Amino acid sequence: MKIDILTLFPEMFSGVIDTSILKKAQEKQAVEINVTNFRDYSTNKHGKVDDYPYGGGAGMVLTPQPIFDAVEDIVQQDENPRIILMCPQGETLTQKKAEELAKEEHIIIICGHYEGYDERVRENLVTDEISIGDYVLTGGELGAMVLTDSVVRLLPNVLGKEESHTQDSFSTGLLEHPHYTRPPEYKGMKVPEVLLSGNHKKIEEWRKKESLWRTKERRPELLEDYPLTEQEKKWLEE
Repeated sequence: MKIDILTLFPEMFSGVIDTSILKKAQEKQAVEINVTNFRDYSTNKHGKVDDYPYGGGAGMVLTPQPIFDAVEDIVQQDENPRIILMCPQGETLTQKKAEELAKEEHIIIICGHYEGYDERVRENLVTDEISIGDYVLTGGELGAMVLTDSVVRLLPNVLGKEESHTQDSFSTGLLEHPHYTRPPEYKGMKVPEVLLSGNHKKIEEWRKKESLWRTKERRPELLEDYPLTEQEKKWLEE
């Protein structure tokens, strides 16, 4: 996969894309991540990328020219990338959306700033608008980092084991079950006996029950669209 990020503040990304899983994914050549300052594409002699909104109002609006030119320079002739606008008005990022984007070969993420974008960017350039939550940030950079991380970790061979992400919260439609590790007892707090039993069938059943209960307790709305089996219904009743 290739991910291009367009931003006015490329220095914000170095600590994120050069550490942990994102760094390893690039070393494994599972993904190529490029960060571009679209101010470099401004035709204004002062490198200006924003202007006052027509009709008046507070704040400045990003002009279309630098963004269009940056995208046109990045996209190769035969490519058909997903071009994503980080925007508080966009579709809320979910695990399902991340899984969908992880199947793409090329993603371009545009990070806004100031009061917003010229509407022509939204209407004529992008394929997706994505928000990471119902709140407003200073710019789209933090959202782009979240989106990039959520997508890259799903790529083949990025995580140590595929089940590391297939069993994640939301990937199965439920919240993930609790986890325990050594020691088996700490300050009087014990690991559930079933996890020490070596009985894989019972362990899997325990994990499924705990996942169902945790979802019902913390995010019951997720169960509305979850196809419960008859056994799972009985567990919930219990």
